[in-house]
Amino acid sequence: MQDKFIKKRHILSYEDKLLKNVKLGITTREDGLSPYPKNAFNMARYIDDHQQNITKHQEDLATTIGFPREQWVFPIQTHENKVVKIAGSDRGTNIDALTGDLHGVDGLYTYEPNILLTMCYADCVPIYFYSEQHHFIGLAHAGWRGTVGQIVNELISNVDFDLKDLSVVIGPSTSTSYEINDDIKAKFEALPIDINRYVFTRGTNRHGIDLKLANALLLENAGVPKDNIYITNYATSEDLSLFFSYRVEKGNTGRMLAFIGQ
Repeated sequence: MQDKFIKKRHILSYEDKLLKNVKLGITTREDGLSPYPKNAFNMARYIDDHQQNITKHQEDLATTIGFPREQWVFPIQTHENKVVKIAGSDRGTNIDALTGDLHGVDGLYTYEPNILLTMCYADCVPIYFYSEQHHFIGLAHAGWRGTVGQIVNELISNVDFDLKDLSVVIGPSTSTSYEINDDIKAKFEALPIDINRYVFTRGTNRHGIDLKLANALLLENAGVPKDNIYITNYATSEDLSLFFSYRVEKGNTGRMLAFIGQ
């Protein structure tokens, strides 16, 4: 079955026949101006790159998806589980330059139109939430810390409609090649989901983990119907022609931008 993330210029665009007004996707690393390595499409202002490169990449993306930069919102992520409601007055936050606004935020949601929620990724799991019926969109950033912190639960606690009307898309992130140690595994054992379904012991103090599936299981446990959750097959750590991978590239890399707007 074909993946619902469809490759286009600079992006993988999520396409579903039931999706009418919401724009959802993630940038790729191809055909940019940044040296991560040569010609990379870096979207993060907080790494060692020329600021004009990021601005030009933003402008290119805005043209591709038809969503002007003035309507974008970007938080300063810190791998925690804080979720914030976004209003029209937040448009443009941290787009032209980074500020102290929306610091320590790894989840965003809004019920307002003409807003594009954005966050940067390079292995962590982008999780998109939407209900066109209820004019709701959300975006979460879930590495192992955000997953243990159940950021998906924090975000859907702000849903004021029946969860059967909520759709969730789990986007490109690291594969099960990602490993955790015993201490981190113990944190996952405290979650209300079956750890044997998404953690795989490979040796002493070595456990592979499927963070995409872990977040899907948390969503199901919280009441989101399984049929409403889509998980992409794309894996950042397995395709460096398309994606940046913080783990594989040992931190010396750019960042993709996940986005969802209405």
